[in-house]
Amino acid sequence: MNYVNFGNTGTKVSRLCLGTMGFGSSKWRQWVLDEPASTPVIQAAVERGINFIDLADFYSMGVSEEVVGRALRGVPRHQLVLASKCFYSMSKDVNDQGLSRKHILDAVDASLKRIGTDYLDLFVIHAFDPFTPMEETMRALDDVIRAGKVRYIGASTQYAWQFVKMNYIARLNGWTPFVSMQCQLNAAYREEEREMISYCQHEGIAVTPFSPLARGLLSGNLDSLRNKTDAFTGDQYGDETSLNIARAVAGVAQGRGVKSSQIALAWVNSRPGVTSTLIGVETIAQLDENIAALDIKLTPEELAEIDRWYTPCDVINDYNANRIARVPR
Repeated sequence: MNYVNFGNTGTKVSRLCLGTMGFGSSKWRQWVLDEPASTPVIQAAVERGINFIDLADFYSMGVSEEVVGRALRGVPRHQLVLASKCFYSMSKDVNDQGLSRKHILDAVDASLKRIGTDYLDLFVIHAFDPFTPMEETMRALDDVIRAGKVRYIGASTQYAWQFVKMNYIARLNGWTPFVSMQCQLNAAYREEEREMISYCQHEGIAVTPFSPLARGLLSGNLDSLRNKTDAFTGDQYGDETSLNIARAVAGVAQGRGVKSSQIALAWVNSRPGVTSTLIGVETIAQLDENIAALDIKLTPEELAEIDRWYTPCDVINDYNANRIARVPR
């Protein structure tokens, strides 16, 4: 496993980050692994050198944090870089959501308890909250750091101008700025490269892309349970352009004698500015395939074959649901 600095910080993280949305309870999503199946995969990831684990309170409505926390009990805490997130509604309570000071403070404490740790290395706002002043959010995030409950803060899934302004507010007031951005990036969705990732490169901010397989489209297994039951796949990647890209990825994979998922992951790992790519795996075999993809270096010809099918599209986030379908080249 290779390790890199987490943006401008001195903390080092593995080039792959274990995403945990797929661990927890199948009652939440059909394709989520229950604890008996989750535990060996989580432990195998750590044994293979993955030290960066990405959690969120919303995954399986808190059960995921509990399952992952129990799986990691025997690992010395200093060897792990644990991240969690808040934003999405955790109950019917009107204040149990968003990025208010009240919810951030409550969410951090709840995540620490579920995971079974005294602190989080990284706390991420899961989305942008248009109903809470940015100053309130950034002050609350600074306070959880000063309280010793969080080491660094990051953000996810928002427009570049929102991310830039929140960081500006933090610096203006002497508060802690974001050190990372978790955004969607894959061969079928590259819109974040226009402004978000460019800004992060300029500022030395870590980029931790999620969904390198385009919600499973680029996995080479369109008949998987997740592809059949996860609405995100069809909503975000149900156009002909995305399917053309999936076919191109599969063609490159066939030429190399490897899995489509490995080519898709290698594509993301090769992008400028990428620090650590989030992976979601169901088996130890898939985990090993993902790790092996770190050694795949795509040729200019292979990249051209994949990239030539791409056409621009709407930015994917929580506030842009009615996306206009792309027209293929």
